[in-house]
Amino acid sequence: MNKKTNSDFIKSYTDSYFLKSKEIIEKNGDISVTYAVFIRRPGIVALKLAIDWIKQVAKERKIKIQTTSPFKEGEYFGAGEPILFIKGSFKHLVDLETLFLQKIGPACIAAANAYQMCMDLPKTSFIAMDARHCAGSEMSHLMSYASSVGSKAAKKKKAKGFIGTSIKATSHYYPSNKALGTMPHAIIGYAGSTLEAVKMFHQSFPKNDLVVLPDYFGKEITDSIQVCNHFDRLSRKGKVLIRLDTPSGRFIEGLDTSNSYEILEKFSPGSIKEYRSDDELRHLVGPGVSASAIWYLRSQLDKFGFQKVKIIASSGFTNAKCRAMAISNAPIDIIGTGSYLPEKWSETYATADIIKYGKTPRVKVSREYLLKKIK
Repeated sequence: MNKKTNSDFIKSYTDSYFLKSKEIIEKNGDISVTYAVFIRRPGIVALKLAIDWIKQVAKERKIKIQTTSPFKEGEYFGAGEPILFIKGSFKHLVDLETLFLQKIGPACIAAANAYQMCMDLPKTSFIAMDARHCAGSEMSHLMSYASSVGSKAAKKKKAKGFIGTSIKATSHYYPSNKALGTMPHAIIGYAGSTLEAVKMFHQSFPKNDLVVLPDYFGKEITDSIQVCNHFDRLSRKGKVLIRLDTPSGRFIEGLDTSNSYEILEKFSPGSIKEYRSDDELRHLVGPGVSASAIWYLRSQLDKFGFQKVKIIASSGFTNAKCRAMAISNAPIDIIGTGSYLPEKWSETYATADIIKYGKTPRVKVSREYLLKKIK
């Protein structure tokens, strides 16, 4: 962590005009300033990592930096509202702006996305699988932290929220406090069959629940039932889970466009009338892991007596897809997703303006509204 906060790192990764500003202040005299940080769209307050970093820099520089927020962690904020005030020496704050903004905007928007997912599907548990989509380990920490903040906010409203993540390094943000996962598709290809892959897994990790990936050979129903029959005792104890991860290029075994509509009408009558976009319709009855696919898998498991076998869904579970699943009341026990990462990155851009120089309130024209909550 020290590498990320020492002076060489800050000099290398801070915008040059801030470094030049530092030199100007050093030559002309320092002053106490107050920054107001805001984002141009609504979000969920997720500031701890940014504040911890600011405090660490202050400790290294042997100075005092005061950070305050009008909000508590996990609270909702509106577009343009100041979410953090930072007060201290202008000379020591001016070269930190680039780096603390990087830790604020993306986290707050990802937290809002995670919160909305949990609220749309309050009876479903989530596993954070963002690591493979992140641009490095620092982003992975930031996104996992953000989803845990959104999850905690949703749990206060009785949603199940996120239970864990796929990597050890960020597992401490979640209730499981350990990495969660079983096997990738590659092990099924290696084993030559879905059943053989599950057998290998069970031999290696006999105390673990069995998670079946039945889409490798395109036999989502056949392979699921085969594995459940082979591990009948574990299936009836609820120790077997089917992870539906069918790619969007095809329907799951036994479905096509026509009978996808029939399945949804049978198990979630009227839900097809509630879609509001082509994307929602695709999530309801289209190829891949659709609501109709999940309902069909559930019906087949129940038909063969495997009511206690749970369903894990993955494959592009964005906020929009979660909303579609909510419309259809899809019977999903767990969702694995990293799609709370902001889709439109420009929405994550946080901005910081100085609103007070010494004892004088002052801000550039058009940002006067920031003075209303001056600290």
